[in-house]
Amino acid sequence: MDFSENDSNYGDWMSSLSEELWDVPLSNLAIPGSHDTMSYCLDITSPLVRSESDTFRILDGLFYCFTRPAIYRWATTQARLHEKGIVEQLTAGIRYFDLRIAHKPHDKSDDLYFTHVIYTYVTVMETLQEISSWLDSHPKEIVILALRQFEGLSEKLHETFIYSLKRTFASKLCPRTEPVTTLRRLWSLKYQVVLSYDDQAAARHDDLWPAVPYLWANKPTAEGLLDYLEWQKSLGRPDGFFVAGLNLTADRCFIMSHPRESLRSLSLANWDDVGEWLWEQRPGEGRSCLNIIAGDFVGLIPFCHLVIALNKKLIGFPAS
Repeated sequence: MDFSENDSNYGDWMSSLSEELWDVPLSNLAIPGSHDTMSYCLDITSPLVRSESDTFRILDGLFYCFTRPAIYRWATTQARLHEKGIVEQLTAGIRYFDLRIAHKPHDKSDDLYFTHVIYTYVTVMETLQEISSWLDSHPKEIVILALRQFEGLSEKLHETFIYSLKRTFASKLCPRTEPVTTLRRLWSLKYQVVLSYDDQAAARHDDLWPAVPYLWANKPTAEGLLDYLEWQKSLGRPDGFFVAGLNLTADRCFIMSHPRESLRSLSLANWDDVGEWLWEQRPGEGRSCLNIIAGDFVGLIPFCHLVIALNKKLIGFPAS
């Protein structure tokens, strides 16, 4: 398998699947996802997120000119290649989006931002409106939006945000009570959005799904990552949707000992081993089968077409 070719246009890959797959639950298909989806637009001048330690805040204040470039190199997990932002990921075939939500300290407005150590310069609602508009022109594509972490949101702000979500996606929202989540069924009902909301507020709203489990290795090498995922596979797959994260993670000791590296260079250097492993996987309902597969820098590696091609294994011939 040649891993040098980048993804181009898989904007309608779900509607292009073989009809034999239209009655397979989405939780048994191979679905490409992006880890820390919105980190391509981090604002290097923004404050640190609330969850960062006081010690790190002091260091950031004293050595700002050193800490900020390092934060940017290691917190950025996606690339903005052609100034298209989230639409570029949708067009490349990404259908699971890992969205970390936060309200900035001392911000008197209800505006929410995405986070990964620091905040993005784009707001949550303008991004979700872009997704909704894109779905209007791709009526047979279905996305899974995983809204997570929720730093700094009061109960009132949660409810305000949920109201905005319902208004934005309206009839596109698939309720968690929907018993059948196959493509054929969702197309017939015109549902296009599975909205996972990782907060207790979700229980009050039938339109919101619970958190989607994310298998995270927390390792800086392909060997450590793949050993972890193989171990998880040996335990059996979770019920329903779940994510196998192909993203590498560098802790502060690793970052300090690799001053010339970045998460981008680390990810690209390990991709061949990760890609070879991915090519051997399969979707389905079996104990060792995968469902959503999320990665970093999904526009720089041939990620989406590898994941999408795995679905051919469900219809009895090799994914090629």
